[in-house]
Amino acid sequence: MTEKSALKVAVIGGGIFGVSTAVHLARLGAQVTIVTDGPVANGASSRSLAWLNSARKRSTAYHEFRMAGLDRYRKLAAKHNCGAWLRLDGGLTWDADDTTNQIADIFRHEQALGYQTRLLSPGDIAAVTPGVDAKAVTRQGAIFNAGEGWVDLPSLIGLLLKEFSERGGRIITDAGAADVILANGRATGVRTASGQIIDADTVVVATGPAVPAMAAKAGRRIGDGTTRALLVFSKPIQHPLRAVLNTPRVAIRPTPNGGFALDSAWSEEEVIVRDDGTYEAKPSTIAGLLDEASKVLEGNPTLAMASHHMGPKPIPSDGEPVIGQLTGIPGYHVVFSHSGATLGLVAGELLAGEIVSGTPSPLLESFRPSRFDS
Repeated sequence: MTEKSALKVAVIGGGIFGVSTAVHLARLGAQVTIVTDGPVANGASSRSLAWLNSARKRSTAYHEFRMAGLDRYRKLAAKHNCGAWLRLDGGLTWDADDTTNQIADIFRHEQALGYQTRLLSPGDIAAVTPGVDAKAVTRQGAIFNAGEGWVDLPSLIGLLLKEFSERGGRIITDAGAADVILANGRATGVRTASGQIIDADTVVVATGPAVPAMAAKAGRRIGDGTTRALLVFSKPIQHPLRAVLNTPRVAIRPTPNGGFALDSAWSEEEVIVRDDGTYEAKPSTIAGLLDEASKVLEGNPTLAMASHHMGPKPIPSDGEPVIGQLTGIPGYHVVFSHSGATLGLVAGELLAGEIVSGTPSPLLESFRPSRFDS
């Protein structure tokens, strides 16, 4: 059992970033309290496709960070029986048959990086990864990345919280919007909506799309490109698909109960944001997404909706993660990123290590909030 230290940390946010950071802090002996506005996993983690990958093009530092994220999932799968909600059965991607198609270029790029990749013609796909209607694949072919997969984030968060509790961690749910308390230029705790005070030496803000606004209260800017998310879950069916599909009109992954999780760029654009800040998805949007999924699945099965989740999708303005201490405010750390599933485990591990040891992680140096300082 890890010996408890005197370090007290309050983590605001019960999604994958907050819970992962909290459990890694507890492993290092810190006394940790998680504060959430509602139930755990009720925010961005509930509406993430949760595709685990480092596919296509991004900066070298971001690619290396995502590869470390994938490595942590392989270690988790080797240690725990999580086969129902964590799968690394690969990802299959194809582009539209027009001038935007980049499949050949992306394949060469991934090869040059040493990323596990294969370029498949439509007729070759069935022998590599089942469950795809080859007629839906464009003539330029599809890329299969064998090392990719998906995770059910609520299940992962549940596993981490079980360990967190066993290590003596404390969690306060349904606390409403919480604020960071600043005194003498540093973070000293958290105040809940009801006025409850949680004293802390360090505060971690992992509130998804709310991070930039919370940082702004402390006088610090974080570039915000947050948009809308819509994730539709289908009812279970018998189907052979195991890989994650990323296609021109729909992205699909299996779910633990035998259904599919679906999203797309066009359906997210059709989500309505009401004047009161709530979200609405038109029935035609959901029906269209289910239909697009049927078109790319082997046998073109009829899919019915089981549930759907809407809300803001946290995305930094430059597309890259924002992790670490706010400039000039000791004890105030943030985690803000689009790729929460892929980065969830490794980001929590590295940030916790920095907080406890005081030594910055080289893997996080490209992603500091300070890059947005004027």
